[in-house]
Amino acid sequence: MVSVAQWPALDRTSGDLEGQVYRLMRDRILHGQLPAGQRVPSTRTMALALGVARSTVVNAYDRLKAEGYLQSATGAATRVAAFPAAPLSGQAVSPMPNQPRITEFKTGGLFEPGVPDVSAFPHAAWARCLGARGRSLRVHDLGYGDHGGIRELREALLDHIAATRGVIARPEQVVIVPSTGAAIGLLASVLLQPDHAGDIVWMEDPGYASAQAILRMAGASLVPVPCDAEGIDIAQGAGPSPRLIYVTPSHQYPTGATMSLPRRLALLKFARANGAIVLEDDYDSEFQYASRPIAALQGIDRSEVVAYIGTFSKTLAPGLRVAYAVIPSRLLAATEAAQRLRGAVVPVHIQAALADFMREGRFRAHLRQMNAIYAERMAATVEALRRYCGDGLEVAEGGGGLQLASWFCDIETDDVAVARAINSNGFAVRPISALYLGPARPGLLLGIARMEARAADAAVARIARLLATMPVNA
Repeated sequence: MVSVAQWPALDRTSGDLEGQVYRLMRDRILHGQLPAGQRVPSTRTMALALGVARSTVVNAYDRLKAEGYLQSATGAATRVAAFPAAPLSGQAVSPMPNQPRITEFKTGGLFEPGVPDVSAFPHAAWARCLGARGRSLRVHDLGYGDHGGIRELREALLDHIAATRGVIARPEQVVIVPSTGAAIGLLASVLLQPDHAGDIVWMEDPGYASAQAILRMAGASLVPVPCDAEGIDIAQGAGPSPRLIYVTPSHQYPTGATMSLPRRLALLKFARANGAIVLEDDYDSEFQYASRPIAALQGIDRSEVVAYIGTFSKTLAPGLRVAYAVIPSRLLAATEAAQRLRGAVVPVHIQAALADFMREGRFRAHLRQMNAIYAERMAATVEALRRYCGDGLEVAEGGGGLQLASWFCDIETDDVAVARAINSNGFAVRPISALYLGPARPGLLLGIARMEARAADAAVARIARLLATMPVNA
């Protein structure tokens, strides 16, 4: 067992003692200083050695177990988990034509995915921050300024994602943009060349249709890489090496899967070996209901192969038009130049107000409130779907996020036709097959954010009655 004397003293002035214990152990495991099978100190021993409460170490160990770094069994010591080396090549997957299966979707109906509930938006607090900044912007704030965003917001945002998502970066690496789509397009403009035959992008499959469209418009040739319960399986990628790999590792869209630690390490290893950039879209991972959010992939990347993007559209409101990207250092100059040319900037008074909003703790308070609301709505939707539709639909666990995947047990189901029929009755569900580039599995994607828990049962009962009366096969 490793000696506790080998552990450095914690920085008590910076706070987050639990996070410090977690990161110390995680980093040593990733660097091979704690080998697989190594017994780690008991929580009591570690707490005494570090001079912290035992609950602090227990919580840090629980995080490490949840993310796959540690393993334990009843009555046995806690040990470092084994990470089998994943192969970097596998059975070829033939790329399918880069055309979406469906382009028209109804909006504004019940269970619409990707739309947050803005009814609880903290209007008064936001209006106060916005009004104060509108009245007191300094002269130099009103010039062209830094296209990447004002320093105050970059620092406030980095403090937040470092604490909650484990992101490691300097404020200069944070770029403020109007939307996730703008962030994807910006990075694509840096990494890809229109009509260049070598611009290959590997996409997790199924995946985010808007990202597929943006990358295709940037001139990329998209290659699907299958996802399963552990996330993208990079060993199943085939063909020329990609310049870019798009993933949603913390909460895969649309399946909801969390990428396992072995898959994360294999992805980073592959990207390093092939000179690829991993585009990590962390779109709604701050909403976790069964456990605390899994740390971002970017936080364990020591070779700067991960570009990390996030958005306030899901956590606050789409109308704010604020998103962000954390750029690898070697791409920063090119990204800043591209942003100046594209003009994808957020108004300075919005940036300044958001910085204040975050510094005052308003953003975290809103996240806590919405996490509780969405957890209740997700649980009600899962329970209703399993009760009324369990014979025909395999329903995901619903452990996080704002949408829920459900899969037809009959793989011959025409989910596009089913979705259209359901949506003609006031719903706005999505056929999951439309999100595939490769061979598709039929299912329905439901948004839970605006479905109040007390209304979920009746809404799902209506869907069940509709399913019972329609032919589902093409």
